[in-house]
Amino acid sequence: MLNNRELFLLNTAQTSNSPRMIEIAKAEGVYLYGPNGEEYMDLVSGFNVSNIGHRNPKVIQAIKDQLEKYLHVTVYGEFVQAPQVEFATDLLAVLPKQFESVYFTNSGAEAVEGSMKVAKRFTGRRQIIAAKKAYHGSTQGALSLIGNEEYHTAYAPLLPEIEFITFNNSDDLSLITEKTAAVIIEAIQGEAGVRVPDISYMQALRKRCNETGTLLVFDEIQTGFGRTGKLFAFEHYDIVPDILMLAKGIGGGMPLGAFVASKQVMDVIKDNPMLGHITTFGGHPVSCAAAKASLEVIRENQLVEQVAEKEQLFRTLLQHPKIIEIRGKGLMMCLQLETFDQVYNVSNYCAQQGIMIDWYLHCETALRVAPPLTITNDEIEKACKIILDGIEKYT
Repeated sequence: MLNNRELFLLNTAQTSNSPRMIEIAKAEGVYLYGPNGEEYMDLVSGFNVSNIGHRNPKVIQAIKDQLEKYLHVTVYGEFVQAPQVEFATDLLAVLPKQFESVYFTNSGAEAVEGSMKVAKRFTGRRQIIAAKKAYHGSTQGALSLIGNEEYHTAYAPLLPEIEFITFNNSDDLSLITEKTAAVIIEAIQGEAGVRVPDISYMQALRKRCNETGTLLVFDEIQTGFGRTGKLFAFEHYDIVPDILMLAKGIGGGMPLGAFVASKQVMDVIKDNPMLGHITTFGGHPVSCAAAKASLEVIRENQLVEQVAEKEQLFRTLLQHPKIIEIRGKGLMMCLQLETFDQVYNVSNYCAQQGIMIDWYLHCETALRVAPPLTITNDEIEKACKIILDGIEKYT
């Protein structure tokens, strides 16, 4: 009889020729566990999903409570469902007053798709500008915004009238004109290897969008919900985007995404045509119940307030001549090495020693360090020792 690893390769679609092949039987807190008791400290957080750790008790209870009431009942936006209403209310309460309306989706990519449609409809324009080396998702619209020609060529043709600027380069802002519907940009570039922009650049970008009547759309799918030391990364720049896209850390481990805007912007999808943007499972009641509980955990436990200190501990401990640079903000960091072989070997070594780390889609020469915000100082010290041992051994 075939085991789960063999069935995984046989029956499930593969996304690469070299999957990690680590079987997970359980997860709790900052740890993943294999079927034979193997223990892995998760320094990836399911790719910035598990901000409050795995299976937080308050989230689990919220899920159980909602399971006793109802699951899916109809497509999003038709029935009044308490989990959606309550979480939207809580979310808007922690955002600037300019944000008045939440549209729930299943994922970050779907939040991107909805934002693109709303921006074009609201402005009456067609051009969208994104950044080189960006990552916004793998659906056709989101893929069109990825600033990497290799991915475009493989799936061409994609959406027309997409232009690209260089992230954190003010000279390119002149490319934003009265023809531009939206600039869709990450608050911090994630898959490019954690590129943190200058505050002055983000403020100049906001100013240029104001001058041209262009909507500024922030992708906070990776950076949201405390990851960078602020509840949302746009708070670092003293600006507010017109549309905010969220997912990953929003749901406490459950699948959920959202885009948030003013009522004036969001209302364009209500008519001409009616139901201009719809989703069956977006804002699933169980996911929204989990998300409400997750936001409460972040705030009640003051997890955001602890991020800067934990970031500094990582930076203090991760000192090695082969680490070219530590980039990042809060608990969204990367360790820049020289080659992919080094990254691959160090990553495998760490996994063997019970530390789960990874690399980046557009920056394979850097190690990803993005643990749950709940990680303790002792766990940080343990993880850093193993990472340094791997770097010493394989670089």
